[in-house]
Amino acid sequence: MKTNNLGYPRIGSNRELKKACEAYWAGKITAEELLNTGREIRINNWKLQSEAGIDLIPSNDFSFYDQVLDFTLTLGAIPNRYSEIAKTKSALDLYFAMARGSQKDEQDVVAMEMTKWFDTNYHYIVPEFTKNQEFQLFSSKIIDEFVEAKNAGFQTKPVIISPVSYLLLGKEKQEGFHRLELLDKLLPVYFEIIEKLEKEGATYIQFDEPFLALNLTDYERKAITYTYNEINNRFPNIKVILTNYFDCFGENIETALALPVHTFHLDLVRCPSQLDDILESGKLANNVKLSLGVVDGRNIWKNDFKKSLAIIEKAVSALGENRIFIAPSCSLIHSPCDLDLETNEENLSSEIKQWLAFAKQKINEVVTLRNLASGEITESDQAHFQENTIANENRKKSTLIHNNAVKNRVASITKGDDQRINAFAIRRKKQAEALQLPLFPTTTIGSFPQTAEVRSWRAKFKKRELSQYEYDALLEKETEETIRFQEESGIDVLVHGEFERNDMVEYFGEQLDGFAFTKNGWVQSYGSRCVKPPVIYGDVSRPKPMTVKWAEFAQSLTSKWVKGMLTGPVTILQWSFVRNDQPRSETCTQIALAIRDEVVDLEKAGIKIIQIDEPAIREGLPLRKEEWDNYLDWAIKAFRISASGVADDTQIHTHMCYSEFNDIIQNIADMDADVITIECSRSQMELLDAFANFKYPNEIGPGVYDIHSPRVPSHDEMVHLLEKAAAVIPANQLWVNPDCGLKTRHWEETRKALIEMVKAAQQMRVAAEKTILA
Repeated sequence: MKTNNLGYPRIGSNRELKKACEAYWAGKITAEELLNTGREIRINNWKLQSEAGIDLIPSNDFSFYDQVLDFTLTLGAIPNRYSEIAKTKSALDLYFAMARGSQKDEQDVVAMEMTKWFDTNYHYIVPEFTKNQEFQLFSSKIIDEFVEAKNAGFQTKPVIISPVSYLLLGKEKQEGFHRLELLDKLLPVYFEIIEKLEKEGATYIQFDEPFLALNLTDYERKAITYTYNEINNRFPNIKVILTNYFDCFGENIETALALPVHTFHLDLVRCPSQLDDILESGKLANNVKLSLGVVDGRNIWKNDFKKSLAIIEKAVSALGENRIFIAPSCSLIHSPCDLDLETNEENLSSEIKQWLAFAKQKINEVVTLRNLASGEITESDQAHFQENTIANENRKKSTLIHNNAVKNRVASITKGDDQRINAFAIRRKKQAEALQLPLFPTTTIGSFPQTAEVRSWRAKFKKRELSQYEYDALLEKETEETIRFQEESGIDVLVHGEFERNDMVEYFGEQLDGFAFTKNGWVQSYGSRCVKPPVIYGDVSRPKPMTVKWAEFAQSLTSKWVKGMLTGPVTILQWSFVRNDQPRSETCTQIALAIRDEVVDLEKAGIKIIQIDEPAIREGLPLRKEEWDNYLDWAIKAFRISASGVADDTQIHTHMCYSEFNDIIQNIADMDADVITIECSRSQMELLDAFANFKYPNEIGPGVYDIHSPRVPSHDEMVHLLEKAAAVIPANQLWVNPDCGLKTRHWEETRKALIEMVKAAQQMRVAAEKTILA
């Protein structure tokens, strides 16, 4: 019985990769220094896994930005707009230009589109395909990292996104073809990669095929069958580990079981029933092995050894030990690095900490389970088993978890609690009268740049080096300067800038009961952006107002409207590590009631525009369509509960980003937000088509510039996007705003971009007025 790991966090235990990438982008370190940081992280990861006892250690799970972008560069699928950069810059700078855009040395190119990785909060860079797309082995990263590991004394298992999944992750940039038509052009490059790996001594290769967890067409399933038959015909000695995760094979199970592969990996956390499906089908080939993903790669709760051992024993009884691998459910890039770094009792109490496991601890869980299941039990294994049993029993009995008042309030929800007083058509008239906003009103999504200075204030305050009075005085000054800038630049609906907030979920979690926090529980969201999700361990409630103080202060500074800024219940749920002892819908409803209380208090404080961000609504959608209705019912209801306690003339906004909306547009309309803002610039307003085709009735703000890139677009560029928007959405429904919050940007580029954005809105107003007069 072997142990198998699918991927390990690439950011480093102390976010070394983030710091090095940002230092390189700022010109503070050289490319060689950045590459050395990457090398050190990889070696440390391989060493940690080897010493823990992992048999199949992954390589090529490291990335400087995103693993899908890595493959795009490897396969030479570089969009034409980067051709000059490819000629004049290093491969590393080309790579970052594709991820972030580039606006220097007289070059100005936009970044590639970014979207969510299935139902996670990880973002990947979307490949772009044309009908005559050519592929070539442009980067040898996969081979280089395998050789690097071998030279360091580690025999690894290269991780490769399969050809079919890679194509399905991308988008056609021309009409009239399907990207899977490129498969025969793509496969020779994969064959070249596999051949080079085999020559270097690779025996196992992990092929990630996550689309097998989705509802596929016959055409897509045939492409998968064709691909693995071709690989097997050419490389019969390579042991292919077909890796599916995040859900069941579903109706794809027959296709999967017929593939000529060495091992199937099963995510038995997200789909525990599929082991029985496979064993009972009788269609698993006699020589094929199973990798049992019994340790949760996406959450931080300690494994229940008793339950996992029962699953393992069932598989062993049917197949024998030599056909079983023990593994996490998916790559551990979705988990924080190391629980041992959590030493602050104020941040994370020892009672809660005993229930948790991060990536390093999950690796040890995998090895311990293998030892316990195989009978090779050491004293250490026995001690781990006893500790595991006690911790899981303690969690069930803990008095921290349950709050009867919260449970009773959820049980008492009535139908009217998720409905506004009147329909949008009536509310819109009242809001227009109350707010008196111009055509194409301008606003931002909420946050403004958090400089190193602002972050240092928060750090000093937490260390008690600043008093509450001193800290508040600094934040007041920063908030007032931001209000003044927005007034001077001509923005119509202002925000306070959120300088008091660390993260859009963590900030709220810190003020809600039922949440715990880590100091070093970082996970990668995209590129160098890391987030530290809260831990929802118990029933959720709001002890006191969370945002009213700063919203009131900002509104007192200006005669313009200031938006109240909140994170919605579904996003707080999705971007937290959620308790697994009750349905997620129950936890989400508890959060919704807490946010509802805050919305009502903001309205009482005179805030007439309140934004409840829900960027994770689409992200939370189950991968299999047959499960959508149940999720959407409770998720949309949770948003409506949070938003429905206010008067008609209070305007409710929401924000969504980096998602496809076509298949849930009716549900988005059912949210009944007065205004929705969405990310649109990277897709050149393509995402707006869903709203246009649906004839979306409420107001909408399609983002006109990409805040995840440092480049500053001209107002002409934004006008072009707004004209595309106005061609499909009535002008009196359109708002003008950036794609997302500005927290991660620098002030210089933010000022320039927002001034250009206001100019674009003013130009659109003039054009609209001329049209009306004509």
